[in-house]
Amino acid sequence: MKTMKGPGLFLAQFAGDTAPFNSLKSMVTWAADLGYRGVQIPTWDSRLFDLDKAADSAGYCEDVAGICREAGVEVTELATHLQGQLVAVHPAYDVPFDGFAPAAVHGNPAARQAWAVDQMLKAAKASRHFGLNASVSFTGALAWPYVYPWPQRPEGLIDTAFDELARRWRPILDAYDEAGVDLCYEIHPGEDIFDGASFEMFLERVGGHPRCCINYDPSHFVLMQLDYLAFIDIYHERIRAFHVKDAEFNPDGRQGVYSGYQPWINRAGRFRSLGDGQVDFAGVFSRLTAHGYDGWAVLEWECCIKHPEDGAAEGAPFIADHIIRVTEKAFDDFAASGADDAANRRMLGLAPAAAG
Repeated sequence: MKTMKGPGLFLAQFAGDTAPFNSLKSMVTWAADLGYRGVQIPTWDSRLFDLDKAADSAGYCEDVAGICREAGVEVTELATHLQGQLVAVHPAYDVPFDGFAPAAVHGNPAARQAWAVDQMLKAAKASRHFGLNASVSFTGALAWPYVYPWPQRPEGLIDTAFDELARRWRPILDAYDEAGVDLCYEIHPGEDIFDGASFEMFLERVGGHPRCCINYDPSHFVLMQLDYLAFIDIYHERIRAFHVKDAEFNPDGRQGVYSGYQPWINRAGRFRSLGDGQVDFAGVFSRLTAHGYDGWAVLEWECCIKHPEDGAAEGAPFIADHIIRVTEKAFDDFAASGADDAANRRMLGLAPAAAG
C-alpha cells in the first residue's frame, strides 16, 4: 500500500476575470493559503495557461512549475476535458460544443476535430515537460444520443460508434505512451465511456492500451446509481487519477435518474460540496488506498447551493482528513511469536521435516 498525495484542487471551476482568479500566480497562492498542495490546470483557459507554449517549450513549463513551487504547490495533472470532448462529437451536439473551440473552426466539424486532436497531442508533450505521469480528459461521444434503447437500436450501431471512437483515440494514446503519461478518462454521462461496461468496450477496441486509464469520480456514479466502491475493486489497476467530488440522489414520485429536464437545483441527482452529499468518502479513500493508489486526490468543486469559495475552503481539510497514511507494520505485530518452520510443523501436528 502507498499513501496518496493531496489535497489538490482543480482550478477550472474557480477561474474568472477578477483577482485572485484571473491569473495562475494569484490562483495558486490562494489555493496554497487554503491548504492545497497541488493544482490541476485546465489547459483550455488562457488566463492561466498557454498550451502551445507548454508543448513547444520545456522552459515555459519550468516557469509555470516555479510559480507553483513558490506558492507552495505543485502541478498534479494537466486537464483537457473540453478538447477531449471534441475528438468525437455527434452532429446533434455540433452547435453547443462549438463553444469549446476557437471561432475559426466553428461550423466546421472536421476542422474542429483536427484542432482537438492537435490539442491532445500538445498536452502529451506538455505533460512530459512537467515530468507528470498522468493527464485527465473526456473521450467525447458518438453514440450518446442512443444511450436509451428506444427506438430499438439497429444491429451494429454501437459497435460502429465504438470502433470509430477507438480509431480516433488510438494514435493519441500512442503519443501519450511515447510521452510516458497515462491518459485518464473521466467516466461521465455525455461521453461514450460513462460506466464500467462502456469503458471495457473501449478498452478492448484500443487493444488494452497501457495508457488507457481512468479518472475516478464517484459523484457521477451516485447520479447513475452505480456501485462506486465495487467499481474501485474492479478497475483499480486502471485508476490513475481521482476527482474528489460529492453528490446526492433523492428520487421521489416525480423524478428519478433522468430528473425530468429540471435545472440542477431541482434535480433528484445533483452535485454537492464535499461532505454535503451522500458519497461514502471513508469507503472510497480506504478502497483506493488498499489497492495501492498513490496519485493525487483532487477536489473538483461543483455545487448548485454552496458558494464556490466556501466549497474550496472546506475541501482542503476534508481531503486531508480522509487521506490515509499507510501503516508500515501489522497492528498485531506486538503478539508475534517469532515461530520458525519447526515450530509451525509442531503446531500442525506434523513430523519434523526430513533432513537434506
